[in-house]
Amino acid sequence: MSEANLKKKQAVIDEIKEKFERASSAVVIDYMGVTVAEADAMRTKLRDSEVDYKVYKNTLISRAIGGTDYEQLNDALAGPSALAFGFEDATAPARVLNGVMKEYKKMTFKAGVIEGVFYDAAGMGQIAEIPSKDVLIAKFLGSIQNPVSGFVRVLAAIADKGEDDAPADDKPADEAASADDAETAT
Repeated sequence: MSEANLKKKQAVIDEIKEKFERASSAVVIDYMGVTVAEADAMRTKLRDSEVDYKVYKNTLISRAIGGTDYEQLNDALAGPSALAFGFEDATAPARVLNGVMKEYKKMTFKAGVIEGVFYDAAGMGQIAEIPSKDVLIAKFLGSIQNPVSGFVRVLAAIADKGEDDAPADDKPADEAASADDAETAT
């Protein structure tokens, strides 16, 4: 093998290493059976979710992940493999790819590492069903907002009832206080 080819391969290995170092998750899929149009649509969806998707040679991936938290992915690197990296939202690669898999009825999860934890294909399917961080936060806020707003309505109803039960005075508060002062002075 020529030195130029070795340098090219090393550059690819360094690129893969850099992505793994920055990633909070990496998912390996079998992408066989996907048409070019479907692959382009999938890449657009992944890009919109800030997921980096790339096909590399398995041997180069294996060399790049040696001695890292991602080394367990070696067992999944048989046959055609593609990598999806999540940098901000760790579950985004699995979630987006799962949607694409359901839509096209092609491709399968092989394995993945999410925040340092290895998952097999079945585990990746479960991870893919977890809603995004923003959706989870919105659901949480909604769940605590409903009881709080109900409590506020109860307090408002009690306050309204208290105002209705108060005796109505014909005189303004200042005049009533002056009249009381005059009676005590005599």
